[in-house]
Amino acid sequence: MAFEAESDFSKQLTTRHKCSACFKQYNKKEHLVEHMKVSYHSVHQPRCGVCLKHCKSFESLREHVIGPLPKEDCSRVFSEQGCNLCLKVFDSPISLSEHKRSCRLPAPSPIGTMKLPYSDPIVVSHNGRGPGAIAIDCEMVGGGDDGTLDLCALVCLIDEDENVIFHTYVRPQIPVTNYRYEITGLTEEHLRDAMPLKLVQEKILQILYNGESIVRARMQGGKARLLVGHALEHDLDCLRMTYPDNLLRDTAKYPPLMKTNLVCHSLKYLTQKYLGYNIQTSFHDPYVDSVSAMRLYKRMRAQDHLNDASEISTDAYISQNVTSKFDSLRAKELEQMSPDELYEISRPNYKCWCLDSSQAIQP
Repeated sequence: MAFEAESDFSKQLTTRHKCSACFKQYNKKEHLVEHMKVSYHSVHQPRCGVCLKHCKSFESLREHVIGPLPKEDCSRVFSEQGCNLCLKVFDSPISLSEHKRSCRLPAPSPIGTMKLPYSDPIVVSHNGRGPGAIAIDCEMVGGGDDGTLDLCALVCLIDEDENVIFHTYVRPQIPVTNYRYEITGLTEEHLRDAMPLKLVQEKILQILYNGESIVRARMQGGKARLLVGHALEHDLDCLRMTYPDNLLRDTAKYPPLMKTNLVCHSLKYLTQKYLGYNIQTSFHDPYVDSVSAMRLYKRMRAQDHLNDASEISTDAYISQNVTSKFDSLRAKELEQMSPDELYEISRPNYKCWCLDSSQAIQP
């Protein structure tokens, strides 16, 4: 009896509780439960195509397979069958070679400082998978005594097919004291006959709300379009506009595209790492930047997470305010669950963009 008791005690000391998602191990089950509560593991997280480990972001996944200290087995397979852009792993080097032709995108041609004719875009076509998206980017000049106040001087909107639907110079409401020529390429001449800011606001909102009421757009979206961009708060601030948070798709704030410490990357970095071309090498071009933001959004939206989770209801993911199922269960109930069962009730703390496609086919 003493030997059996000693054996049971020894087993308790050596038992490790392993997370089914990130593979971290804990001596006590309650520590694993606490880990699951704060990790928000789900099928929507980036995963290693070799060992299937979940990572918080694509940056941490990149470090896992090709970083300074990569996982040896995963790094070996990835070096032969992995794509450095989307970080997917393929069955063979031949499949990888075929994939790379479409994964690495060509850089869009800049519009520059040419003036485009404007026509009212009453209807903007899209692929029908969700409410449709519009990407925006602004170039800003400086106002105020020291030229540090951001004023919108040029704005560009494109649709999902990268067609320009609105491109105009904007007349600031206060005098420009710094044209920031080395970045914008703009001069006083470009803004001489620019469109007044108030009219620009009206036309942009007409495009975005698409005939939908503001109240419904804030609640359910309806026909209103998703607004895609990078650091959208800066663009909206300089335009002196607001738009419903549930309709914003910001590549600077999307957790899978952020640094491991949840600091945002620059659009230039994201474009080079995930699309395979360089931007902002000279003057910043709002068309190029809006196209790059749209391409990043569409690449994230195209991820097919839900097919990997056929047994998990997608209803819990649709809400912007994700609630945790851990809060509805007692500590003892959670500790009696297996690691796989804990993973099944775990939910992300953000809305995955893959759901923008799935909502179009929801009953």
